Order: sequence, then structure tokens, then C-alpha cells
Amino acid sequence: MSVISVQAVELAAAEGRAVQVAEGDLVTPLARERAQDLGVEITRGGSGVRPAARAVGAASSPLLPPTPSNALVRRGAPIPATLKPGRAGSRVVVVGAGHVGQIAALRLCDADVFEEVVLVDVVEGLASGIALDLTHSAALGHFSTKVRGATSVEEAGSAEYVIITAGKARQPGMSRSDLIETNAAIVGRVAEEVARSSPNAVLVVVTNPLDEMTQHAWAASGFPPERVVGMAGVLDTARFQALLSLTGSTPADQVSAVALGSHGEEMLVPTSQVSIAGRAVDVTPELTAIIDRTRASGAEVVGLLKSGSAFMAPGMSAAHMVITMKRGTREVLPAAVYATGQYGINGVYVGLPARLGPRGVEGIVELPLDAGETKALREAAERIRERLESLAKVS
Repeated sequence: MSVISVQAVELAAAEGRAVQVAEGDLVTPLARERAQDLGVEITRGGSGVRPAARAVGAASSPLLPPTPSNALVRRGAPIPATLKPGRAGSRVVVVGAGHVGQIAALRLCDADVFEEVVLVDVVEGLASGIALDLTHSAALGHFSTKVRGATSVEEAGSAEYVIITAGKARQPGMSRSDLIETNAAIVGRVAEEVARSSPNAVLVVVTNPLDEMTQHAWAASGFPPERVVGMAGVLDTARFQALLSLTGSTPADQVSAVALGSHGEEMLVPTSQVSIAGRAVDVTPELTAIIDRTRASGAEVVGLLKSGSAFMAPGMSAAHMVITMKRGTREVLPAAVYATGQYGINGVYVGLPARLGPRGVEGIVELPLDAGETKALREAAERIRERLESLAKVS
């Protein structure tokens, strides 16, 4: 068995040839992405396979050989230099050791790109207990990431990235906006503590109502807006991809789409940007119904659980954003970001396609939306702005 690294892809690109992959060979995640960037074919058994265009938030093409975990790459395989800079001494902090924080921490450990993951929770023993439980899974998950629990942001120590999941979860019958005052106090305090202990960190906000809490965290932290982002778009996009796949028409990772606007009633999935395996889709009542279900997916999960809210996909979405930034792949992901004129929106956090780099948002990508989609996006931003004004009055 051989491991195909990014160096093999770049050499093939320089020589103008395809990469030959034998049965049983493994292709590293970065090699896949580099092949996509360079347009290099990866061939197996004499059959050329060109990497398909990657959907926002989607996995790599299933036509390529299976992707090894980072642990497999680490064990005897050449690790691309861009995958591992800063791992020694690198730390990510997850504030809130509830279900979302637990899933985020698990995914961060599994990625094995940080030296340490620290869970923080004010409940004595909770974060440490979860951290120890995660540590017990290291051999099973083949990761070497250290996991630690703490009761304060200060105790956690300085970090490159901080995920804020702390806050009250939705209960049946509640909207995300119902949480705004309660969670604003929590998020504001955490953001201030992060600014003191990790003045150079990138903040990823998960707490609901997400758009408003992201802007609140930005104001409380004093960080530049490019270092404060909200998670919602990755989650809503993944939900849409999954729900469309349930129709039996395609696997979820072959759906290219992007969820924009707010993480709530004003969320929109621009149908002009939806495609399946590179083919545009028709706007049908069924597609519209799937978008509506995506918008209400959080409430649907809450209703089924009876107590608490969704945590699997939200935790994985937050971790995915941090891992993307840490790896430096500069992937474009939908996120709650501070608009400065893009799409005719200015001075407010709203869900837009953003290129995420190691230090946060490197730029906002303007997609060719139609007039109706642009109008809906601007309206979403205005509704967020109105809710922020209401928060300011009670703060």
C-alpha cells in the first residue's frame, strides 16, 4: 500500500500527467484538495477520474480512493507541511461542555491537528469528566490530541481558536430569538474573558440566536470582525444537503448548495446556486418544501427530543470551520460574517459565503444571485439589525 501525498500531486501537475493510484492505495485529504485546485486527474486501474467541483460544505468526491483519517496519514505516511504547522503547542478551546461542545471536541480530537483541546464549563467536574472520557478513546480513534477540562476560560489558557457553545438551549415551543437576553449575558462575558486570555484568537460562535450572538461577541471582545464568525451557514447547508438526499435522488455529498441569511426564519437557500453532481436543478414544489424543512430543522429536532436541541450536526459544523481554518485550505464556507457592503449589506453580521483562512475571514465571496434572492438576503440582514436594536435597548 502507498499513500499519495500532496507532493505526488504537485509533481504530476508539473510534469503534465495524471496521478496513478493502485488498488489499496490511500490519498491524503490535502492531496485530494490540491488535485482539485490543480486540475490533476487521479487514475486507478487505467481509468481517469477528474475530481468533481466541491460543494460548499460537501465531502470529497466518492469516486476517488477512500480518504484516510489524519491518524492513518500520521502513522508512517508523508504528512504535507501545510497540514501540520503550529501543531506543537497549538490549542483550541471549546466553551460549554454540553452536547454541542462534546461533539465539537470529539471531532477536533479526531482531526488531530491541535496538540490540545480544552473543554470549559462552569459546572465543577463536567468538563474534566468529558475530557477524561474523550482521552480514553484515543487508542480507538487513533489520535494523539491531548484533552483537558477547565472551569474558566482563564484556566484553559491562551488559544488559537475558541468555540463558544455556552448558553441556554431551546425547548419545545421556543424560538431562537426567545433566548436573546439570557444568552447575550453569557456570550458577552465569555467574549470578554477570551479577549483577555487569548487576544489573538479566532472566535467561532454557536450559541443561539446565532447571528445576534455573533455580533454581540464581536462587540464584547473588541476583536476585528474577521476574527469573529458564526457557525450557522455550514449547519444549514448540511441540513439541506441531507434532506435533499432523503428523496433518493443523490447522496448528500453530491449536492452543491449554500444557506445564507439568518439562522432562523429568514434563512434562504438560493435555488440559483443548487446543483447535483454539477447539474442545475429545477425549482419544484418539492425543492421548495425541502428548503422550508431545512429552515425549520432545528425546531423539528427540538420537538422530537422533547428536551434540549440538536447537537450532532451543530457540533460537527463548528469543528469543521475550525479544522478548515487550522489546515489553511482556505475553503469557502457559509458563515455569519460582518458585511461591509457585499450584496448591498453593511454593518451587520449575516450569513454569507466566506473564505476562511488561518486567521479567520479572508474575504466574502459574492455569488451571482438573482434579484429575488438578493432582496431576500438584504431583508434577512435588516431583520437581524432590528433584533440587535432590541437587544441594545435591554442591555
